[in-house]
Amino acid sequence: MPIDSSALVKMFNGIAEALEADKERLCALDGVIGDADHGIAMALGFAAARDALASLDVAATSPTQIFNTAAKSFLNAVGASSGPLYATAMMRAGAAMKEKSTLAAADIAGMIEAMARGIQDRGKAEIGEKTMVDAWAPAAAAAAEAKAAGKDATAILSAALSAARDGAEATKSMIAGKGRSSRLGERALGHIDPGAASAVTILEAMAKALTS
Repeated sequence: MPIDSSALVKMFNGIAEALEADKERLCALDGVIGDADHGIAMALGFAAARDALASLDVAATSPTQIFNTAAKSFLNAVGASSGPLYATAMMRAGAAMKEKSTLAAADIAGMIEAMARGIQDRGKAEIGEKTMVDAWAPAAAAAAEAKAAGKDATAILSAALSAARDGAEATKSMIAGKGRSSRLGERALGHIDPGAASAVTILEAMAKALTS
């Protein structure tokens, strides 16, 4: 099933709703290793993206423009470190769509790959440093593998989500190498990274919106 701009708007609505619902859990996770505001920042950013998209004439807006609008709104709303990371992710996703009007399964995989690469390039983090990259990078790899195997969008999103969940869970056994939590050393052991946790929430909402 091709995915168009209206489906992407639905996706952003779903992400905003999911992060609002998950806000307190994410803040609690961040309270252990950060300053307890990650859930608030993520909910605020995606609510801003949702609100900006609501004012567009969706029928006259390409998927690339959807992501670019969301990126700018997110960055304006979120001054924390996640602002530039997700703004870059969304700009990269928009660029990967090359002004297409509808997206096929391969484009959905490309969207996830572009977002992950944008986050990694902007944040300069690698897998194993207890950041959102530990969820996004495995998700991108799984999406690429499913795309190469000729899988449909549902299977691609499912593979990406499963890999992100495993990646987020793995951050429990990591000592942080980036960000504020790196100051804690071994005290961060046993706790899921909040950025990896929110990445899973986002990918869950994406999968739900684009396959329902």
